[in-house]
Amino acid sequence: MSAHIDEEKLPLHMRRVDRVLIYGFLTVFGLAFAWPLINAVQMSVAVGGIANYWTVLTRELNGISIPLTFVNSAIIAVMHAALVCSIGALAAYAFSFIEFRGREWLYYGVLLFLAVPATAILVPVYFISGTLSLFNTHIGVALPEAVLTLPFAVLLLRNRMDDIPRQLVEAAVIDRATHRGIFWHVALPLCRGPLANLAALSVMWSLQDFIFPSVLLRSAELTTAAQAVQGIRGAFAPTPLETSQYFAALVLLGVPAVIIIVFAFRYVTRGLAAGGVKE
Repeated sequence: MSAHIDEEKLPLHMRRVDRVLIYGFLTVFGLAFAWPLINAVQMSVAVGGIANYWTVLTRELNGISIPLTFVNSAIIAVMHAALVCSIGALAAYAFSFIEFRGREWLYYGVLLFLAVPATAILVPVYFISGTLSLFNTHIGVALPEAVLTLPFAVLLLRNRMDDIPRQLVEAAVIDRATHRGIFWHVALPLCRGPLANLAALSVMWSLQDFIFPSVLLRSAELTTAAQAVQGIRGAFAPTPLETSQYFAALVLLGVPAVIIIVFAFRYVTRGLAAGGVKE
């Protein structure tokens, strides 16, 4: 006997109560998570008003320019996303379409690195970056970020490529297509959704990264938005006006991540579902 209850068979008033409870629960949790941001906005205009935002945008804070932190974060995020999407797509194609000895063992070995935290690779990253002269470079930060994201990329994209009908591949082979042609003309077009969502996730994670920029970027001109949160604190005196300006700076530094989360969240969840569920 099945314990599943069909929602369509429930009385209308019960379905309404369920929806009210669900939306109420989500609203409470949403407000709880949004409260720090709301409080920061209130504090940022408590003394000095909206002019505080213009002040911190046009003033260098401990040698750090907030508009420049946006540029640095954007460059690193784009590099991170490009590396993850390109290498992840190639690896996923190999695991899905190319037969070779030990393929599944190698695939599961890649997935094991999903459990590796950033702190576990700080020492080798520091050593390799010094050897390759990658300190104070955008690519020096993007590379270790991509290394940590690639196992997830392979998992997401391989699941999607495994769902591609093999009849399409067989038709391409009959037309004398090589693996390069199948990758470009069959696999990639059918993975555009997961790739777009992977790029959005990569940008979000890069904007939130504090560890690698702090270790590898020593110049104030290369400071990222996440790194600047700590770096600008000493530029403000403990007065009511400068405290409000400090909160204004924090709000501005958080704006890029909030915008991406708000506009990309729906597509990210769709992409995760499309790439992570097999029919």
